Amino acid sequence: MGEYLDRGLHEECGVFGVYRQPDAAHLTYFGLHALQHRGQEGAGIATADGKTVHCHKGKGLLTEVFHSSDLDELKGKNAIGHVRYGTAGGGELANVQPIVARRANCGALAVAHNGQIVNAAELRQELEDKGSIFWGTSDSEIILHLLQGQQGPLLEKIKKACRRLDGAFAFLILTEKNLYAIRDKSGLRPLSLAKQGDGWCVSSESCAFDIVGAQLVRDIQPGEIVKLSADGIESYFYTDETEKNLCAMEYIYFSRPDSVLEGQNVHGVRRECGRLLAQEDLEHLFKADIVVGVPDSSLSAAAGYSEAIGLPNEMGLIKNRYVGRTFIQPTQAQRDLGVKLKLSANVPVVRGKRVVLVDDSIVRGTTSKRIVALLRQAGATEVHLRIAAPPIKYPCFYGVDMSTRAELASASLEPDILAKVLGADSLRFMSIEDLKQACGNTGLCTACFSGEYVTPLYGHKV
Repeated sequence: MGEYLDRGLHEECGVFGVYRQPDAAHLTYFGLHALQHRGQEGAGIATADGKTVHCHKGKGLLTEVFHSSDLDELKGKNAIGHVRYGTAGGGELANVQPIVARRANCGALAVAHNGQIVNAAELRQELEDKGSIFWGTSDSEIILHLLQGQQGPLLEKIKKACRRLDGAFAFLILTEKNLYAIRDKSGLRPLSLAKQGDGWCVSSESCAFDIVGAQLVRDIQPGEIVKLSADGIESYFYTDETEKNLCAMEYIYFSRPDSVLEGQNVHGVRRECGRLLAQEDLEHLFKADIVVGVPDSSLSAAAGYSEAIGLPNEMGLIKNRYVGRTFIQPTQAQRDLGVKLKLSANVPVVRGKRVVLVDDSIVRGTTSKRIVALLRQAGATEVHLRIAAPPIKYPCFYGVDMSTRAELASASLEPDILAKVLGADSLRFMSIEDLKQACGNTGLCTACFSGEYVTPLYGHKV
């Protein structure tokens, strides 16, 4: 749901690239379409035809930025693309990606980036002191300037630049002939590799491969640089100090349920979260009539909860997919109306029922309060809120848009108090341990739940 319901939790950006494929621009467009949930503020595609790099980008959804004629003009068999949600920097066109640099004597390159560099402010100041001129305010431009300031072949420049970066990044670099895919040493942001005919695809999520007919090969590893060139596929690491700390919110909220992250199907993880969430209610002889999931990212967890606790999983909330964005409405009253247009209670289903409402997160609490009220107005006699994730108590500095503890409802309120604030009869969250179990006990970043960050924070304040 993201910004549509004013949750205060916004999608990551998404990157997609193809190497050695006819109609590379069109394939990238379709790949980005599968990633549109990760960002709706801007979109862009850069292609390379062996001699130069072409680029078209703009603000808005893919369908608003691209027409068939735009794609036809993007020549070449190699391409990278980006859909943007502006976590760092403003929404101006200068921050829409890919960002292209025309370099004297060494050609052009384009960069598309997902994540957030924690030491961006320090690096930007250093680069400006050395004479770099920035057109925008995005972290991606910092990556370009860092590359420009290194010596040696591009691969060595990438290695040296990445060693200066702290934080979350999965980025693609396109030159006239080659494509590079790079993932941060902590593995905070996802990035996958797929085979397509005699070429390759890379994507923030594997669901994009299905649309273009590519076969998932593997995740790009933390700290890895994958180079796609006429010599084939080559793998390098810019550091040996790597660890797996994929952002837990990728499993909980951001990624599509048909994506595979670190070998785990997202739907399966969410379903298991719901199953584990139901265990404590079973132990306490919890009484309710139906389970209702908040569409869309909570439906898998609701199915797992329903199955484990033995209650019917009902469609008690209906999402209208044909309503404009509520965040552009100028008054609070109009925003509230927009929320009602976006999400409706299925009155015959919930009237007279004790409802277990399963959702994926509580950030500010504004949306949860509205949804609980929506069910009450529809005649629900009780609403028990169950969150298929731990309470979010700390801000994220790795690309998720929640910057201060003051914004986070769970940072200052215990569940029983928060339940009353939200108008719910009860409220319970998952434990961090159960979340890790649901995710297959692979490495996770749980900083927003625990306050244990996986990188230095530099000038950022918790």
